[in-house]
Amino acid sequence: MSKLAARARLFDIIHDRSFGYGEITLASGRKSNFYFNLKPTMCDPEGAALLAELTFDALREDRLDYVGGLEMGAVPLAGAIAQLSWLKNHPIAAFFVRKKPKEHGARLGVEGLARGETLQGKRIVIVEDVTTTGGSAIKALDAVREAGGEVVLVYTMVDREEGAAENFAKAGVPFRSLYKAAEFLKI
Repeated sequence: MSKLAARARLFDIIHDRSFGYGEITLASGRKSNFYFNLKPTMCDPEGAALLAELTFDALREDRLDYVGGLEMGAVPLAGAIAQLSWLKNHPIAAFFVRKKPKEHGARLGVEGLARGETLQGKRIVIVEDVTTTGGSAIKALDAVREAGGEVVLVYTMVDREEGAAENFAKAGVPFRSLYKAAEFLKI
């Protein structure tokens, strides 16, 4: 399947499984009359494969060591991208940032790293399913920077275009998206 055909097919899956109208309160606290819940797309076999493929293709030239982000939205994305990167002979390891470190066990804020493995000096992309103002991704960005990692990009599947680009610019990090919310509002 061509990249253009894959993007069109994924658009249809997101539209059918993950997009809708109705009043909702977003993670940012804002109210909206439309929503994206990408979990049904990320848990669909074809949706997961297309998200991983298109994201991997978009990130291939960024010389990344790790892909990850804030739980919960980044976890299936990072895992799928890591698996595909291995199959494409261009491995990118995955991790995720907990919203709050566990109060037992290792009490880690950043999960997925083996004992002795760190993000220190590594090139990292923060991924997110849907981005409004960027607050969730900035939490992950801060945790990665605190761990010594270099965040080279924030990449989201759907940008709601409600301030994230400006907030990432203030944080000094490039921001790209697979889709813009306006694309879904046109139909």
